[in-house]
Amino acid sequence: MLVGWLALAGQWAYAQGPLTAPLTTAFTTQNFPLVHAHWAAPLCIDPRDAAVVRVAAEAFAGDVALVTGVRPALREGVGVPAGPAVLIGTLGQSALIDRLVASGKLKTDHLRGQWESFVIEVVEQPLPGVPRALVIAGSDRRGTAFGVFEVARRMGVSPWVWWADVAPAHHAALYVAPGRLAPGPPAVQYRGIFLNDEDWGLRPWAARHLDKDVQDIGPNTYAHIFELLLRLKANYIWPAMHPGTKAFYHYPADPVQADRYAIVVGSSHCEPMLRNNVFEWAENYAAEYGQKPGPWRYDLNGPQMYSYWEDRVKAAATYESVYTVGMRGIHDGSMPGPPSRPAKVHLLDSIITDQRRLLGAYHQQPVPQIFCPYKEVLTLYQAGLKLPDDVTIVWADDNHGYIRQLSDKEDQKRSGGSGVYYHLSYWGAPQDYLWLSSISPALVSYELSKAYALGARRLWVVNVGDIKPAELETQFALDLAWNVDRWTPATAADYPRRWAAATFGPQLAPAIAGLKQEYYRLAQAAKPEHLLGVAFTEAEQDQRLAHYQKIAAAAEALQKRVPTALQAAYFELVLYPIQGARLLNEKVFYAARSLSLAQRGQDEALGYAQKAQAAHDQIQALTRRYNDDLAGGKWAGMMSAHPRDQKIFELPPVATPVLLAAGKAAPVAQRAAPEPRRIAAAAFTNKQEIAGEKLALLPGLGIEDQSLTRLPYDVPSFTVANLARAPYLEYKAELSAGAHSIAVRCLPTFGLYAGRGLHYALTVNDGPPQVVDVNVPADSPQWKENVLRGFSQGQTRHQVAAGGPAIIRVYLLDPGLVLTQLQLD
Repeated sequence: MLVGWLALAGQWAYAQGPLTAPLTTAFTTQNFPLVHAHWAAPLCIDPRDAAVVRVAAEAFAGDVALVTGVRPALREGVGVPAGPAVLIGTLGQSALIDRLVASGKLKTDHLRGQWESFVIEVVEQPLPGVPRALVIAGSDRRGTAFGVFEVARRMGVSPWVWWADVAPAHHAALYVAPGRLAPGPPAVQYRGIFLNDEDWGLRPWAARHLDKDVQDIGPNTYAHIFELLLRLKANYIWPAMHPGTKAFYHYPADPVQADRYAIVVGSSHCEPMLRNNVFEWAENYAAEYGQKPGPWRYDLNGPQMYSYWEDRVKAAATYESVYTVGMRGIHDGSMPGPPSRPAKVHLLDSIITDQRRLLGAYHQQPVPQIFCPYKEVLTLYQAGLKLPDDVTIVWADDNHGYIRQLSDKEDQKRSGGSGVYYHLSYWGAPQDYLWLSSISPALVSYELSKAYALGARRLWVVNVGDIKPAELETQFALDLAWNVDRWTPATAADYPRRWAAATFGPQLAPAIAGLKQEYYRLAQAAKPEHLLGVAFTEAEQDQRLAHYQKIAAAAEALQKRVPTALQAAYFELVLYPIQGARLLNEKVFYAARSLSLAQRGQDEALGYAQKAQAAHDQIQALTRRYNDDLAGGKWAGMMSAHPRDQKIFELPPVATPVLLAAGKAAPVAQRAAPEPRRIAAAAFTNKQEIAGEKLALLPGLGIEDQSLTRLPYDVPSFTVANLARAPYLEYKAELSAGAHSIAVRCLPTFGLYAGRGLHYALTVNDGPPQVVDVNVPADSPQWKENVLRGFSQGQTRHQVAAGGPAIIRVYLLDPGLVLTQLQLD
């Protein structure tokens, strides 16, 4: 018997695993028979309801068939056949639902006027001839679809049933226990993904499999993407827009498809007014308008650009959209215009004014608008750009998971509020990470929960690259956007276990979660794609290799316990990223070791060269298996082992017999430096907290897998002048008499907003405090080092009068500072 629904009434609950509440396989006379004795209750909808209601109902019918082998009939009309039935509809748009409300059979007070909320309830004798019904009613069209897919998820159908081949367990019968579930509204209004850098996966794969006629990402591919978004309770997309991909609106069926699935279409930070300039201005303008475009400068070519934007606003006026206002370069460069910053600010102000005039001309109601101060545009915003109050500021991270700045207390008062543009995949400096997805749920939760606490509640968009292999991380970000309180920074490390239980079953979940957690921890200290930018000692290399080899071996062993139907899903979601990360570390470290040994004339050099070559070859074989063998070749073209042909994916230089002979002739002496002493932040022996806040331990965060920070987020800062009242952590260490250097390693976050830093103070044995600010500008050389190695660092020197036990006290002066490790010389 499975957990009953009634215990969950009126609250949100994440699916615990296949067939979690409110569904059961046990027959009782009180339970609603969704599938019973090879018969399925029909799904009844109003044909006048939104198109997405039929889309969701058809998908749900397929889900029921996938689980039970019995496909329910889909009935359209106000009449309902005699017997149990599933009634699906939107409040105010479905005659079926409105009849239940009018008769008092369905209470919907909590739905009226709410955004994307729904109720799922077993109703007794809802209509003549219908003894019992499962009712799924939404406050709006997406609320209804979300309710339908919530039932699907609870009967064991993963959101990744198609996108990651997650086959649900088979059950001959399904019943729904009496009760009521009424989640919503979501924490974040617009929640979605950005398809980006699709050159090496999504686009070639779509051209090969789904949109062969256009050889591009087209309406057939988007249909699958939009269904995935609905299953993830997301509502928003920035379509793919990289060079080589034609604009979303280039294919007339694309926006029609989005409207059919009720997905809100926006455009990225560099695509104002839903225009993809890379294709539509730089490449296709002459084909569309019969003339070449002028310069992409509003001060020199305003009328032509205004008309170009106007045409898109007219075309999109009947669809649900979010408009990006402002302007950047044609692709992702800085805004062209006058040379001085004040003049650029003035020009940007006039651009936004004109764009809003256009929107007012073609939309009867105010439409949502965002402004994304990303990279160079942030400097213009900081230089005094005054945005209209109703425009949503979408703050960007630094492309590596750390949000550059958030709204200060004044900006938090704006009616448009704020949002976040966040990366799980990235092409750019200091180094890409387009291959594997390795940003942990703990980090995502810390940064996005912080953003939410500071008012970023209007829109979250997550750059997911090609979608695969960022499945778990994408789902976590969108689950968080739906209910931000469910996965706090203190609990987010448990998400992989809950996700694994829902995906692979509760028996395999603890082992899979352990593998994922170690995978995230190792990547925090250097993503696999970033290994060439981080200096590890030989001892650190050996330790990393041992840990990677341990989880890779465990993942291989665990595969034997995975049911046959889930083997492809396990390979895609668990095995490939773990083995890929292990092999890339082996390739890089073994190659470097072979050269080092060859210089010293040691014969082992050639053996390490062979190991590096073997690791490189295994990555290629593993990727061929992904593309060619899984699901009958379904993913052929999706996975690349060398996106952008970056140096990290090549075989590094390795030892050769010639180099070894030279090393024997002139051996190089090498002395190993002593390893420094390290103390995990969680290993404190004493602490001082202050009223109204706490020093929170955050599992799964940082290079030590546990970090400490001050919560809640936006609390007052301290200085040396009031140091005695500041929160602190104490550590004990044996120190000899004399000078000592102490490094404090922190998560490479940024100050909360302009004017806030990340200061700490450190004392040894109550000596004079030394204050350090680890807040560094994004894109600076120090920032580049920090994001590659996974930590920022401050260093102080202290004089110890007498050797023996010492007390090291670290004061956390600013909120947003996340302490992960101390290192002693």
